[in-house]
Amino acid sequence: MWVQDYQLQLVPRMLRRARPDLRIGFFNHIPFPPPEIFAQLPWRHAIIDGLLGADLVGFQRVSDAGNFMRSARRFLGASVKQQQVHVKGQDGEITHIARAQAFPISIDVQQISELAAKPEIIERARQIRQDLGNPKTILLGVDRLDYTKGIRHRLKAFEELLADGKLKVGDATLIQVASPSRERVEQYRLLREEVEGTVGHINGTYDTIENTAVRYLHHSYPVEEMVALYLAADVMLVTALRDGMNLVAKEYVTARTNNDGALVLSEFAGAADQLKQALLMNPHDIDGLKSTIMRAVELPPRDAARRMRAMRKQILEHDVDAWSADFLRALNEKVVRDDS
Repeated sequence: MWVQDYQLQLVPRMLRRARPDLRIGFFNHIPFPPPEIFAQLPWRHAIIDGLLGADLVGFQRVSDAGNFMRSARRFLGASVKQQQVHVKGQDGEITHIARAQAFPISIDVQQISELAAKPEIIERARQIRQDLGNPKTILLGVDRLDYTKGIRHRLKAFEELLADGKLKVGDATLIQVASPSRERVEQYRLLREEVEGTVGHINGTYDTIENTAVRYLHHSYPVEEMVALYLAADVMLVTALRDGMNLVAKEYVTARTNNDGALVLSEFAGAADQLKQALLMNPHDIDGLKSTIMRAVELPPRDAARRMRAMRKQILEHDVDAWSADFLRALNEKVVRDDS
């Protein structure tokens, strides 16, 4: 039985009580916080106990698995040996062993690659560039409209680059796809108002008759349109403040079958652990973000190709099928108790 994501963190323990014979796996798609932050939750004991009903608890990053094991030790008194969490009964005897490991999730590489090769998708990418006035550089952001995605930081950096004269409208355009998210929640409504207000200010200040600074798209799009956008963009901006993985980064790299383009990637996204040849940055450091964006814009073709080739190889070898196979293989492995 494979249970997916944080909404179901209590389910493994429920399953264990009802069916102790089951092999139970759980995968947490979002970051797991360090114990110092996790301690603030009133339900901290229930969540840890719920997850420890599983035989295998999977995370996006090694650091997430480490945070979970430290929390299990701190809040439930479990003993941790390597990747094993030993759950003890009231008599102090070990009643269950759960393993915590990193299994970085990936994408359907074949689907993205096949779409990127289709003539109609390539033509759509050309049309996107033409509709924007064929700027020298198209920068692209694709996110849910969520405060963890760093959209405000990205817009601030882009606006300052325009103000500094390092980027000029006509030469550079930012396409920002912000798909609707949790629109009934007040915080998200306020975020949308802030982002759209910022976009309006940038465009009102820097737009020309022929060109726009920011093309803002508050919609969800089918995968075909997304791949066309990936092909049209010279620079992909992933400025997440915190992200379990960020599959958009992997989709962009996969779509760049000619090994051109540049990926600017937040070090706080799980993808940074795997895509080490991306241009990594701290989105909280606006000056550093600006420098990294300019580095991406000015990246020599040979350096860009070297980086993209290495990232594509990593993703091709670790697609979503490999991810699921690795997890299920580990789930079915016989646990050898580690008392070292």
